[in-house]
Amino acid sequence: MTQRIDYLQQSPELFKKLVALSTLATQSSVEKSTCHLVEIRASQINGCAFCLDMHVKQAVIDGERPLRLLNLPAWRESTLFSDRERAAMAWTEALTQLPPHGVPDDIYELVRAQFSEKELTDLTYAVMSINAWNRINVAFRAVPGVLDKAYGLDKAGLT
Repeated sequence: MTQRIDYLQQSPELFKKLVALSTLATQSSVEKSTCHLVEIRASQINGCAFCLDMHVKQAVIDGERPLRLLNLPAWRESTLFSDRERAAMAWTEALTQLPPHGVPDDIYELVRAQFSEKELTDLTYAVMSINAWNRINVAFRAVPGVLDKAYGLDKAGLT
């Protein structure tokens, strides 16, 4: 397997801006637990092991129940998620895998019934930022777990 470049080293200013965007998006009007679910679900869809590893650990540290994390790929069938969380997952999936003709009205109406205009805008930025991270980490094959100690993720007790 070809070793990829270190994108942080090559573009530190852009990295800092993406960190700032992500921080603002996930510390906004949408509850942190929903932001964790969004980050994890988008990372599952995009096959980003680095982000999936990181955000599962962050969610556990913040008190998320492991059973909900295990059921996240089947959120539609699971009884463990609220209507608001289901709407966020539908929105996340629609924006992560954009349909050819845009986001369908039924998904927009579903999420709009659960989120204020501000919350929906903030949720959209959260989805955008995790998708950006997924793309760069997949492109450059970031190794899951290498930053655990630096980010305090070792406190999750997951190895």
